[in-house]
Amino acid sequence: MRRKNDQLWKNILEDVFDDLLRFVFPEADKVFDMQRGFEYLDKELNELTPEPDKGPATRFVDKLVKVCRRDGKKEFILIHIEVQGTTKKREQFPERMFQYYYRIFDRYRVPMTAIAIFTGFDGKKVPNRYEYHFLGTSHIYQYNTLNILGPKETELEESDNPFAVVLLAARKALLAGHCPEKMLLEQKLLVAKLLLSKKQFSHKKIRKILLFLRNYIVFAKKETNRIFDKQINLITHQKNPMGIEEYLADIEYQKGKVEATEKVHRQFVVNLLKGTEHSMAKIASLASVSLYYVKKVKTSLNTKTTRRPKVGA
Repeated sequence: MRRKNDQLWKNILEDVFDDLLRFVFPEADKVFDMQRGFEYLDKELNELTPEPDKGPATRFVDKLVKVCRRDGKKEFILIHIEVQGTTKKREQFPERMFQYYYRIFDRYRVPMTAIAIFTGFDGKKVPNRYEYHFLGTSHIYQYNTLNILGPKETELEESDNPFAVVLLAARKALLAGHCPEKMLLEQKLLVAKLLLSKKQFSHKKIRKILLFLRNYIVFAKKETNRIFDKQINLITHQKNPMGIEEYLADIEYQKGKVEATEKVHRQFVVNLLKGTEHSMAKIASLASVSLYYVKKVKTSLNTKTTRRPKVGA
């Protein structure tokens, strides 16, 4: 479930990234050129991660995004986002944010800012800065924080910002395991109805946020999930009861296309590792992947070779 939720957050952050900027920075439209779009540097961020060898259970949702400015300057701003749900090691979190900062700055040498989004109950307890002091030498690195339990629920409900509905969905997800399914279903439907009532939102964003809501809050009973889909069909006056299912099937189809492309990339890297004497950096360049990805594939190949049983053993 953790990995699935991470992917949902990564997707929705890209779907409503401009709205996230407006939610965190009231003057966002005066600072950023939203019309020029955004460039998501996931591959580059993988090369800069402070803990590349850690498993997914200890990772966070990290996004590195290139955003153009409106002031005419050629440099760009990097927005680094952490979506941190479990804060058992909250003391280490500020240091990790600082590690990202100096690695990103050292590589790009451009202005940047950072946003940490806390999705757990104890988000308020996580510091918003990293401090170091020793023998007259000190530095303070402070970053923006957004705790999903911070804003008042009425403020989120009345907001004209699509990201506010994303936060509402995340807040309701915290109820899972703490209230009966029937009550959670009612809360989930309330968020869906609120979303569908926001006529000022684009149709595309409504569908993306609805998809996030549907998959982020999942009930233990399959029947309850079917009730939710049925109610949404009734609300949207869809004559075809499979309307939402067909849409989600299309999403799965697109996801399958992405996974197929990833398999092609991996096989290409494997072929280069086995059939050439190219350096890993050269292979990364030829395959249009990160050096970290090539190292990861090579490690997996070495592991399989080590585990292969000897003939006649």
